[in-house]
Amino acid sequence: MTVQVTPGAGQRAAGAGQRVAVITGAASGIGQEFCVALARHGVRVAGVDIADMAGTGQAVRRAGGTFLSVTADVTAESDSARMAGEVRAAFGRADICVNNAGTYPLVAFEETTYAEWRRVLTLNLDGMFLVTRALLPLLRQSPAGRIVNVASAVVWLGPPRMVAYTTSKGGVIGFTRSLASELGPTGITVNAITPGMIPTATAVRTGVTADLDRVVAGQAIPKVQQPADLVTSLLFLCDPGSGFVTGAAINADGGFAKH
Repeated sequence: MTVQVTPGAGQRAAGAGQRVAVITGAASGIGQEFCVALARHGVRVAGVDIADMAGTGQAVRRAGGTFLSVTADVTAESDSARMAGEVRAAFGRADICVNNAGTYPLVAFEETTYAEWRRVLTLNLDGMFLVTRALLPLLRQSPAGRIVNVASAVVWLGPPRMVAYTTSKGGVIGFTRSLASELGPTGITVNAITPGMIPTATAVRTGVTADLDRVVAGQAIPKVQQPADLVTSLLFLCDPGSGFVTGAAINADGGFAKH
């Protein structure tokens, strides 16, 4: 395994006090957008994915940031532990954990096999557990530890043909709330963002966006949501000044669920 830390011009003279964010599902879509956004705000970024993250690394460097590429399967306990070790070796700290990796198949309940059910819950929920647990010792050492979990507005809507996905994201909300209570005394906050339908490459490939026109028409803000529309919510929840916000789920779906 070759792990490469690539600093951008704006980060080469950075001091040891810079915060570090670990973002899963970093190769594309929302994860890539989050990597670049945090880098632009002076945060060093470790991207985690099983896919190639060269494009994300290039985008982070263009933004003047530092990027650590860690190829890891978040559903494997050994990979998550190794990832945390590589972050510690490269940066000596982790201040922000963004659990973004996920999958969202569109399939009728009666056509959902048990193997597919387990696959969705394993990636969307078990992976979040493993990554968070692996990074927790580092987050405890941060003066402002932040955990941000990407859930989905489907938990407020319960759409058909997405039972496994909706169940997994409902679990993310429960995970967020309970962990926030447990970690509150440590100063670590735990929050979630619930996006609406975003036509990322993965969403288009899995067929989820087939109903995009109807969703957009039902939003209070009738435009197609993009990953960039989530950045302000992410930055707020990751900010050291947001330390009194925990256990929350910020619904950023353009006013479709109105939760």
